[in-house]
Amino acid sequence: MQLSLSVRIAEEFLSKEKASMSLVKLTSLASRCGYEALCMRASQVGVQSTPEQVEFAATCIAKNGLTVSMITGDFDTVYNNDNGPSSLMNITPYLELADKLGASRVRVALKKESDIVNAQLAADEAAERNIELVHQCHTLSLFETVDGIERTLKAIGRPNFGLVYEPANLEICNQDYGLSTLERLSGWIFNVYLQNQIIKPEGLVTLPTRCNGDVSFDLISIHASGGINYDKVFSGLESIGYNGPVTVHQSAQQGETPEGSAKGTADFLRGFII
Repeated sequence: MQLSLSVRIAEEFLSKEKASMSLVKLTSLASRCGYEALCMRASQVGVQSTPEQVEFAATCIAKNGLTVSMITGDFDTVYNNDNGPSSLMNITPYLELADKLGASRVRVALKKESDIVNAQLAADEAAERNIELVHQCHTLSLFETVDGIERTLKAIGRPNFGLVYEPANLEICNQDYGLSTLERLSGWIFNVYLQNQIIKPEGLVTLPTRCNGDVSFDLISIHASGGINYDKVFSGLESIGYNGPVTVHQSAQQGETPEGSAKGTADFLRGFII
């Protein structure tokens, strides 16, 4: 497995457009902490960036011995809003950005059944460049429940369209995230996102879902105890033979610096990654 750090480490949880750290500093941080790849988001580089900015980003990444595990090329996808699926109707700029950064995966969003046709067409275009399109397990999308994920991926029916398995979002939607789910979805899992939480009625963060109403929880560090059962996650990933990226998809928590969070999480995950 490849240990990947999302540039979300330098974002606030509810403010995802402005980076709190330059890419020069962030790539150096990731390298120092032992990550092999960055998961790129539009807060650092996206389809809105100039060619010069993209070229500079590619240079920073390569200089620090990193690759790019995936790109999320715009803010609508990041926010999972009603405009999130718009990239499917013009996927070319996202594929070009992925090419320039050496990434083989592009994250997209589907909100409605009618987005499936556009996902098929976008996947066909991506296949011409040997790029995969992926959708995260995510609230308020066609990828909330395991049934919905499986049904949607079967309907899309493209070998280069798959899933970012994300146990925290599955837990928010009251879905199993263990071995039975991993076995069911194994053929589509192209990436893994990790973030951590403790679900409780008085939690500081509340997210709406289609399948489970409003769910409240507290965010905690990935390497903190009491949240997601990572023994179950990684034993399941090992059982299905997963060997792709494992991406730390979480901003630093209160009282943590980005580097402290990134290093603590990397040290913790090395105990699981094979």
